[in-house]
Amino acid sequence: MSDTLLIIEDNEQNFYMMRFLLEKNGFIVIGAENGREGIDKALRHSPRAILLDIQLPEMDGYAVAAELKKHGELGDVPIIAVTSYAMVGDRERILAAGATGYIEKPINPETFVSEIIGYLPKDLKIQERQQ
Repeated sequence: MSDTLLIIEDNEQNFYMMRFLLEKNGFIVIGAENGREGIDKALRHSPRAILLDIQLPEMDGYAVAAELKKHGELGDVPIIAVTSYAMVGDRERILAAGATGYIEKPINPETFVSEIIGYLPKDLKIQERQQ
């Protein structure tokens, strides 16, 4: 499995910050600006994890998560909602749609990468990165 992560995020500043933090820690980052593009890239690149915004054009993150879960080849890929949705029930709703985890925006640059690593399947490469 590669160290590629897919970020589905339509806000350029949010995408840049997440990409910067992740690449600084050795990940390869690919991006998508909307849900349809994100689904296509997930199927094409088989990322280690998918970071998913909820407020997306065309197709919201709930629909994207549900669609991604329909594809058996992505069954073990964690979907991590990275969103400003923080109302009562939002976390439960995205987890019910198929997300593995939930991180609130604005992200904390000091803890963001370790939060992402916490959702990844454990292997030697990731364990080495944490040390």
